[in-house]
This record gives sequence, structure tokens and C-alpha cells, in this order.
Amino acid sequence: MALAAVLAFAPFSTAAAACEMSLRGINLASAEFGVPGDAYGTGYIYPTESVIEKFADAKFNTIRLPFLWERLQPTLMQPLDSDELDRIRETVKLAHKYNMAIILDPHNYARYYGNLIGSPQVPVEAFADLWKRLGAVFANDDGVIYGLMNEPYDIEANDWLTAANAAINAIRMIGAGNLLLVPGTAWTGAHSWEQTFYGPSNASVMTGVVDSSNNFAYEVHQYTDSDYSGKAADCSNIAGAVDSLKQFTDWLNANNAQGFLGEFGTTDGLNCLVGLKQMVDIIHNDPKAWIGWAYWASGDWWQKGTPMIIQPNPRDGGSQQLRTLEPILNDPDTDRTSCNG
Repeated sequence: MALAAVLAFAPFSTAAAACEMSLRGINLASAEFGVPGDAYGTGYIYPTESVIEKFADAKFNTIRLPFLWERLQPTLMQPLDSDELDRIRETVKLAHKYNMAIILDPHNYARYYGNLIGSPQVPVEAFADLWKRLGAVFANDDGVIYGLMNEPYDIEANDWLTAANAAINAIRMIGAGNLLLVPGTAWTGAHSWEQTFYGPSNASVMTGVVDSSNNFAYEVHQYTDSDYSGKAADCSNIAGAVDSLKQFTDWLNANNAQGFLGEFGTTDGLNCLVGLKQMVDIIHNDPKAWIGWAYWASGDWWQKGTPMIIQPNPRDGGSQQLRTLEPILNDPDTDRTSCNG
């Protein structure tokens, strides 16, 4: 079946919230591993076809692809590295081969070589330039979604909004109508959306997103450990994670907006799995507010048995988490990938 038939993505308005989609994704993490300068195949790697095929067979329909800005654009305001861009192109090609959408995710936390976007070293114009160049490569490929930036932090919401709007404008100015995923600051946590860690909250500021195509969703992340970081091998705050998604859903509906859960995950304790099911149910029970989710994570280089990780071969880890997600992965009623109205 052609990609266009499976992923009938059409521009949708977050103001009208007229499009119902169901992105059921997996973060295939490994291209962001290591540090800039590491050799390909030694310090980092892009997903192999066998991994992509296995997740397509498991009925995931979307890949979130983390990569490093510094590798793709070694010098600010200069052309993209051809070898790195070819690796991204090949991954996009493989995703489409298996009828999967792909989210391009500069996994940089609003930084470039450690310097914050908006600083003298990394002006907002440099961030916009990245997206002007990358946006042009995959412009109007409905199976390619642009995730502006992974987990900005230590940047005020107003400053981040300025950078996000600059990138959005650059993408639209070159004629790319692709769906955009716009995070907030404070690691874009659902739990932190209304908090004032860095001045005004995301909830009060990010309604100021300006997109001439009105084709974007707000991206949040939500883990289940004590500080919601996803670093601990427990789900001691699973109830708080569930409540946070409910509260963010209320914010989306109050603002006639749409959201995407770009990262979430938990360990395989019974109460953790119950909470995991509750989290995805919140999303699929409100298709007006949510366009989908992407579980964290999998990829070629994760160690066997790493907590939270779903491996392509369930015997290597994550079988309980995968089993918990299977009812939604296999339910055709949740496969909403077209717009209504």
C-alpha cells in the first residue's frame, strides 16, 4: 500500500482542531549518541533497515529520529554536511518504504556546542537558518514531520517562543507546509507546562506561536520516575505522570489546540504498565486534542534489558511495555491519519 494511502497527512489548523491523526511512534535513538566529531559507525549510528522493519511489523506507524545539529551543520549559517544529510535521507527513505512517517528531531536542548540559542554564539537567526536549509530538503513530503527542537531548558519561555517562531517562519518562507511539532521550555514536560521555572509558563506564553500554515502541534514529554526525568529505573511518580497528561489535555482543549507526546516511557512493574496504558488511553480517547505519541525508545545500540527500552526483539527487553501498547497498535479504530472538515 502506498505511503499516501496509509499516512494521509493533510494540513490541519490547531485553531480549528479539525484534523484527527493517530501517530503511533517509536524513538529510534542512536544518531544522537556520542559527541560531535565521533566517527560514524563508532560513536553513533542511524537506524538499520531491520530495526525499522520490525517496528513496522509491530504496527508502529511513525519514527521519531533524534540527531545532532552540530553533525548536520558543522558551521552555523553554512551548508549542511552532505554525508550526514544523506544518512537522514536514507532513513527517511526506509521509513517510507515501510509506510511509516518520520519526525526529524534535532536533539540539542536548544543548544549548539553547548551554547544556548539566542546567545551571542548562537543567534536566533542561526536556528532559523538550520530549519530553512533542512526544511527545504523535505518540503511538502507529508510523511516527514519537523520537530523543531528536543527539550529546550534554561531558557525563558518568551525567549524560546521568539526562536521557535523564527524557525517556523523560515520553514514557511521556503514553501514547506509540513506538520511542525513545537515544544516549550523546561524540558517541555507536560508536568512543567504550567510551572514558572524560567519566568512565565509555557501555558501562558506558547499560545503565541505564529504559523502562517496553521499546521502545528505542541510537543510535550512525560516520564514516570520521581523527578520526571526518565533517568531512574522506577515509576514512583506514575500517578503524577497520568495526572499531568490529563491537565495538559485540558489546556489543549481550552486553547483549541493539539498536542503530541514525543517521549514517554516506564519500567515493567505492574503498576507502571497500568499507568502506561492510562497514558496512551488519555491520548486516544481525545483525538481532537492529541495527534499521537512516540515511546522512548529503541535503536540498534541500546544495551539488552535497559529499563524502559523496547527492543526490536522483545526477548532483549521491553516485552511487557510492548504488550501493553499492542491493543492500540493493533486497533484499526485508532489509525486516524486523515483530516475531517
